[in-house]
Amino acid sequence: MATYDYDLFTIGAGSGGVRAARLAGALGKRSAIAEDWTVGGTCVHRGCIPKKFYVYASHFGEEIEDARAFGWDVEVRGFDWPRLVAAKKKELARLEGLYVQNLAGAGVRILRGRAVLEDAHTINVAGERVTAENILIATGGRPYMHEIPGHELMITSDQIFDLPEFPKRVAIAGAGYIALEFAGILNGLGAEVTVVYRRTGVLRGFDDDVRTAVQEELEAKGITFVFETVFERIDKKPDGLHVRLRNGDTLVADQVLMAAGRDPSTRGLGCDAAGVALNARGAVVVDEYSRTTKPNICAIGDVTERVNLTPVAIHEAMCLIDTLFHDTRTKPDHADVATAVFTQPPVGVVGLTEGEARERFGNVDIYRARFRPLKHTISGRPERVLVKLVVDHASDRVVGAHMVGLDAPEIIQALAVAVKARVTKAQFDATMAVHPTTAEELVLMYQKTTN
Repeated sequence: MATYDYDLFTIGAGSGGVRAARLAGALGKRSAIAEDWTVGGTCVHRGCIPKKFYVYASHFGEEIEDARAFGWDVEVRGFDWPRLVAAKKKELARLEGLYVQNLAGAGVRILRGRAVLEDAHTINVAGERVTAENILIATGGRPYMHEIPGHELMITSDQIFDLPEFPKRVAIAGAGYIALEFAGILNGLGAEVTVVYRRTGVLRGFDDDVRTAVQEELEAKGITFVFETVFERIDKKPDGLHVRLRNGDTLVADQVLMAAGRDPSTRGLGCDAAGVALNARGAVVVDEYSRTTKPNICAIGDVTERVNLTPVAIHEAMCLIDTLFHDTRTKPDHADVATAVFTQPPVGVVGLTEGEARERFGNVDIYRARFRPLKHTISGRPERVLVKLVVDHASDRVVGAHMVGLDAPEIIQALAVAVKARVTKAQFDATMAVHPTTAEELVLMYQKTTN
């Protein structure tokens, strides 16, 4: 019987990888994890957490304006970008320390350096060769870069949090959640923002009403959208970066952000040598138990491109540990996963879009409301809320819930429980409203909009 150095060796110390390595260690398994960057991964250092900090910061401009309408005498001296960056760095350093501490507490060894698979049981980490009975690939994703002439002048979401100076003019490629979140952040902090997208409309894949509402709200805040074209080349000139578009126009910006998606981070990982199959986009191919084409090598999180969300990666990690070490074969549940987009206003969704529901069920009932939240009746801000429920006509089950507006991400978390529990529209209607709130509209939409 072969003897290995570790029972589980994890490549990538992001949220999913850390959870798997720590749980294995806590079970008394010989567990190690390799990371060539920072413990905590994209979510903690270049994604969810710093993004939310910057979203908070960008809200204060409007909040201060609104405060005056509510009777507050407020004086603003300006915005200090370096102070925000420094505060973010301090908090992320604290969080990384907690991740490292928790791994150490579970007896997990951390290897610093790039890990490369040499075969199905051997990993080389910066020159140190180790073996493992089970290997977990949890390397996540990396920002896509469109390599046009001058692409080296662009930044990605990896760099934007730590710019030495705040850019006053920004051109953004892409209209997905990453592009729109940064568009809102930069606009809220005072930048002039232009979003360029090769198709028409924002947030492809979301419900059409959500897409329309978000675009209208962002345009009302002063964000410019240029559709059906792409960046063609970028040149640095004395007055800024000149971005030539395929439609013949030129944008002048202080920073150009490529935010047109992310790719699975498998380049140079050694998957071929280990016999691990990748799909056409470079994502690791896995079965329903997160096993790759080599049964002892598994993969979770964004590198598999199933549902690219931090809580999903953590859930997949927990299921995998059950399967490997508890002798309980457990499949991750990817149905009805709630998600939020921290645009301004934010989005919260769970379940099926109207289009998906019509394709699956045929006859569906739609309940939709668009209204001005109570706060803005005094602030005077034109921002509106969208609330939408998608209901399977035959069963009366609520199969999709979609919100755009104040507190939508907080509301959708609780609403996800209802959708997951297969609650019916009649049960929504039988629930008393909490007044006055935005969320009360969810139980007050008695009249169908369409069916």
